[in-house]
Amino acid sequence: MGMMSDPLTNDLFPQALLTVTLQGPGDLEGFRRAARGLLAQQILPAQVSWQSAEVPVQSPLTTTPDHSTAASDAPAVQVPPEFVALCESAILHADPRRFGLLYRLLWRLVHEPGLRHDPLDADRVEAQQMAQAVRDEMHAMKAFVRFHSVQDESFRNHPEGGPLHVAWVEPEHHLVEAMAVFFARRFAQMRWAILTPARSAQWDGARLHFGPGVPQADAPLPDAGEKRWLACYERTFAPTRLPGSGLQKALPRRPRRKLPEAGRLHPLVSAAHQRSPRLGTQPATRLARRVAQPRAALAIPAQAPGAPTQLSFDERAATPDALQQLLI
Repeated sequence: MGMMSDPLTNDLFPQALLTVTLQGPGDLEGFRRAARGLLAQQILPAQVSWQSAEVPVQSPLTTTPDHSTAASDAPAVQVPPEFVALCESAILHADPRRFGLLYRLLWRLVHEPGLRHDPLDADRVEAQQMAQAVRDEMHAMKAFVRFHSVQDESFRNHPEGGPLHVAWVEPEHHLVEAMAVFFARRFAQMRWAILTPARSAQWDGARLHFGPGVPQADAPLPDAGEKRWLACYERTFAPTRLPGSGLQKALPRRPRRKLPEAGRLHPLVSAAHQRSPRLGTQPATRLARRVAQPRAALAIPAQAPGAPTQLSFDERAATPDALQQLLI
């Protein structure tokens, strides 16, 4: 029997919070199983305390024994397709309230059918903002993570395998596992490691390995090749090609500060403006105007014809793709 789910009764006779501990900060599968079991018992969102372990635990779901429900016994929950995609992104956000917010949204979608037609609902807006922040940072990592080669012990023993390529980044959200899969696909033929203060990932050419975080002071220093690249950047720097406000809009200030050339960019720009005060007022070139024009031919429809209007909350887990298989 589940906990009392009547709001008035719960106010008069408050219940102890049911604690749900997930395997990690981005444990979407554990959250899906837990949320389905809680819904089956009609447990209110306000009666659940969500926690995530910093390191993986033995069980993906830890609850009070009297109120636990196996995921296999809980019925499937029908939700709009966009809610599943929303959970996949928002659950990687750094805000510790994200689990409670997503479960509250799930509860309301089940008990308030009109919610799916209200795009201005406060819970929906907040979850969408979390998901967008995660997607923005994932895009920045794809575009601006910089690797430099290190001759580690494996390279010294087996130089035919190539050096280890290392990158140190400081993501705001929990992106290491998700981004490691992307880089394993992009750089499948080379050994690399991505180090962050909270988590690290390494690709040995065949498998992904995850470990604890690494402070920036302990990360390998740039090699001579990167120093030569920065010197070449300084020599070929063309201030007339600076995108100005366009760069600030496309690349937020936080990831921009982490670029290796960022420390050299400001003095170079200042010197260029001193030489040519009219530099910032020059009109855009014909090529820049042409690139800025929208390309209608590349438009992608929001939803393919014949796509289902409802998805099971755990449907994606039932059909694991290569991304999920690589993480196992």
